[in-house]
Amino acid sequence: MESNKDEALRCLSIARKHFDAGNLPSARKFCLKSKALFDTPQAGKLLESIESAETGGPSSSSQGASSKNTQTEEHPSAAGMKHRHPQTSEKSEGNGTAGGMGGDKRDYTKEQHDVVKRVRACKVTEYYEILAVKKDCEEGEIKKAYRKLALALHPDKNGAPGADEAFKLVSKAFQVLSDPQKRAVYDSSGGDPDSRFGGRSSSSDFATHSFANGGFDGEVSPEELFNMFFGGGGGGFGPGFSAGFGGGPTVFSASFGPGGFRQTRTFTTRRGQAGAGAAPQQDTRSMFIQLMPLLLLFAFSILSALPNIFSTPPVPEPRYSFASTAKFNGHMETGGLGVSYFVNPTDFSSHPLIGPELAKEGLKVGKHGIEKRDGTTTEAKLNGKGKVRGPVLAKFEDGVDRTYTHELYVQCQRGVDRKERLREAEVGMFGIGTDWEKVKKIESEPVPSCEELKRLGVLRS
Repeated sequence: MESNKDEALRCLSIARKHFDAGNLPSARKFCLKSKALFDTPQAGKLLESIESAETGGPSSSSQGASSKNTQTEEHPSAAGMKHRHPQTSEKSEGNGTAGGMGGDKRDYTKEQHDVVKRVRACKVTEYYEILAVKKDCEEGEIKKAYRKLALALHPDKNGAPGADEAFKLVSKAFQVLSDPQKRAVYDSSGGDPDSRFGGRSSSSDFATHSFANGGFDGEVSPEELFNMFFGGGGGGFGPGFSAGFGGGPTVFSASFGPGGFRQTRTFTTRRGQAGAGAAPQQDTRSMFIQLMPLLLLFAFSILSALPNIFSTPPVPEPRYSFASTAKFNGHMETGGLGVSYFVNPTDFSSHPLIGPELAKEGLKVGKHGIEKRDGTTTEAKLNGKGKVRGPVLAKFEDGVDRTYTHELYVQCQRGVDRKERLREAEVGMFGIGTDWEKVKKIESEPVPSCEELKRLGVLRS
């Protein structure tokens, strides 16, 4: 299909790289994958060259790599990790030398051979035994053990038979135990934790993965892990190392630092942006939506308080009483209903609204109510029903009238109810033996509060 053409060409390019490097199995693998995705003439020619090189025939593409004659070693203990190293035509002899990674014979000591034998004697998943550390060891001890064993077993420095396989075992053990999550899985199950992760195999595909839309197609070999740990072969832990590889929507990265060896799979958008980067934005939007009701409530509270903030606070009305006391001894009568009430003359005259209104008319409040300010006497009465008042005083006395009549109405209703209960108690159920004179007396008994309401004209007779 045309949609797979780009992926096929990419696999073909990878196959050519492996072929040029002399890695014929990997070259065949990616060449076959390219043909399966989209068959091209170039893939067919390259496959013929690979088959010709494998059978020992001449090939123009393989002559440049004929001197390398690479061989792939595999060990089931390394969870599928593959490590390539050239082999010489000479066989390793038992006189203390073996082929190294550079193709030259390397000497090895009895101590190096003993380390190789010890590591290879361990089971493939006995990671703590492989690194010779305790199960409750710290991460620093794991790094220290790997550093020591990696330097001792590296095929370039250890020519003992089986050093390469032992090197892979140590690398695998370090990758598991240096990752807290994998180590926790291993401690609980005792098996290879990579077999529990989706998309991975515990025996043959630890390092190589293929995805239809592009992704991780490289290898995290023991040699690469060694370079990551030692910063390219240096002799120290270094501040850390990280590497990323893969294309398309999935990118794998391998890193080594204070947290140990890590492999991270990151999903990206088509524009190359990490999918995880959108998570903080989604969290921010979700938090904003959850806080929206509180923000609206706070905004409405502020808006409702604005009038009170920018307006003048109301002035309280002067205090008064319907009975004369030592403090409230200034007798007043409302201009509406003529209700008698008592105020404190000093406080009433100094009220910020009523005081200036009375002063403007040349009046004041005394013990006998409103008087002339100049002290002259006059026959004209200034208190009582129907007397003209200023707007502020008139509003105040309207409130006095309402309060007074409301209290009278409540008392009147109570008096009427009391009379009704007395009459029903006297008449009884059927009126037998009732003293009707007493009943008439109860009915004719006046209720003072009701009479007062009648006098004020609020209640009809």
